Order: sequence, then C-alpha cells, then structure tokens
Amino acid sequence: MKAKHRRLVAVVAGVAILGTAAILALFAVQDNIVFFREPTAVLAGKVKPGQRFRLGGLVEMGSVKHETDKATVDFKVTDLTDAVPVTYTGLLPDLFREGQGVVAEGHIDDKGVFHADTVLAKHDENYMPKEVVDALKKSGKWQEYADGAVQDVR
Repeated sequence: MKAKHRRLVAVVAGVAILGTAAILALFAVQDNIVFFREPTAVLAGKVKPGQRFRLGGLVEMGSVKHETDKATVDFKVTDLTDAVPVTYTGLLPDLFREGQGVVAEGHIDDKGVFHADTVLAKHDENYMPKEVVDALKKSGKWQEYADGAVQDVR
C-alpha cells in the first residue's frame, strides 16, 4: 500500500472514531438536559406529562397552602398571565415566599399538576432567576422595585 493510501485510511478512520465519540457523548448528555419553561408554555402543551423540566415564575399571591403533614406544600407558579399548580414535599428555601421568583424542577402529571423535587428561590435582594426575568420581560409584565418585588404592569 502506498503512503498516500495509508494516510487516507488513517484520516477516514480518525473521522469515523471522532464521529462515533460525538454521537455517544450526545446520547449520554441527552438524559441530563433539563429545559426551562414558563407557565404559559406549559399550559399551551409544550411539555408532555412525565417529561422533566424546570418551571419558573413568581409564587402566586395567596396560593401557598401547607398540607397537614407539614412537609408537603401546594402553591401556584405564575408568569402573570397563567398559573400552574405545584406540589412539593420537603424543606423550602428560607427565602421562599409569595410574590417572589422561584424555579422548581420536576415533572407535570396528566392532571396538570407540577410535582417538584427541587425548589430554588432568590438568594439575595437583587436576584431573580434569569429565566424568570426573561419570561416576564417577554410577556411585557416586568417591573422591578427597590425591594426586588415584581408587580403585574397590565
């Protein structure tokens, strides 16, 4: 075999190995990707029941209810247009409260209830999750005050 042919075989083999490695890496990462959705997108049917995703928005005023077991909390996450009911069992972050930004990770069931296994709340006076801010700005309902609270500007 000539040197020219050996180089060609080596290059083709290298490209095939790299392509196979890239495909395997994409399949491995695919199971760990979690997308962000706002309540309007969830209620529009852009998420299938059982699919894992992050739900972000504001904790709707007057929606937080503690179950009798004290460990389960039901509340609604809103983007000031639509609201999705959420149920969470566990300890909530200290800064979790109504009217503040929240991102919950979990899945939605056939009845439209989001079952969260992780809840993240803002961690200081000037922070709200970027995804929540972007969703509120996109809907035209973003207005921030000095204390970090957001109000519906309809």
